[in-house]
Amino acid sequence: MAELTFRYAEKKDVQIILNFIKALADYEKMSNDVIATEELLEEWIFKKKKAEVIFACEDGKEVGFALFFHNFSTFLGRAGIYLEDLFVLPKYRNKGYGKALLKELAKITIERDCGRLEWCCLDWNRPSIDFYLSLGAKPMDEWTIYRVTGKTLNNLAE
Repeated sequence: MAELTFRYAEKKDVQIILNFIKALADYEKMSNDVIATEELLEEWIFKKKKAEVIFACEDGKEVGFALFFHNFSTFLGRAGIYLEDLFVLPKYRNKGYGKALLKELAKITIERDCGRLEWCCLDWNRPSIDFYLSLGAKPMDEWTIYRVTGKTLNNLAE
């Protein structure tokens, strides 16, 4: 029986993180959107400490990852954790590793005295939606995410 463990990513893991990001982008049919590099990840995750990564490891091999960061709820008056990406390599799915990663994040959320754990999911990703619902997660149907990037972001800043 394989042993599942978790570990926080270190600077030496930047290539592994990028590989997971690219695998997730392939799954989400968004490979062309990935502009992240090892250098950018090293700067933003490890130097500026703007995000964290935990790996799910089967017998010491990284088979899944979660990239997350703190946000803040004014209504709760405390920080929360926002899960940006969660991905388990296809070969290692249906072993409970995705659920185990979310459980680990829930533990981190509680240990840090945060008020909530939240994330987004693509509307077409029915397997993930069903999985999240099975865990008791509630969709925030009344909310729409808005985004400003690139030239629009620059124009807004002027």
